Amino acid sequence: QVQLVESGGGLVQAGGSLRLSCAASESILSINSMGWYRQAPGKQRELVATSTRTTYGRTYADFVRGRFTIYRDNTKNTLYLQMNSLKPEDTAVYYCAADRGNGMRYWGEGTLVTVSS
Repeated sequence: QVQLVESGGGLVQAGGSLRLSCAASESILSINSMGWYRQAPGKQRELVATSTRTTYGRTYADFVRGRFTIYRDNTKNTLYLQMNSLKPEDTAVYYCAADRGNGMRYWGEGTLVTVSS
C-alpha cells in the first residue's frame, strides 16, 4: 500500500501562484507513474498532469499547459505541482495519484485550492 499526503493548497487571487506537494510513503522510483487530478464543485474528477518514472515524460491537460509544471524530488519521495497564473476555474480539490503499473492505483485525500476573482 502506498500512502500519499498532499499539501500546499490554499486561497489565492487570480493570477497568483501555489505549489502543491505530494509526499509518498515509499520510494517514488518504485512507482511507475504519478499525477495530479482535480475535482471542482459539480464536476467530475479530471486529469491535470502526469509524470512517468521510466521515461521521465510529462503530460499536461490543455487547460493548464504553459501555466503548471509537474516534477519530482526523488530524494524526498515527493511529487510537486507548480501552479502559476491561476484562474478562478482552477478552483478544485487537487488529488495526488500513484500507479505501480500493476493495476493498483493509490490516491491521497486531496488539498483544496481556491482562486478568487
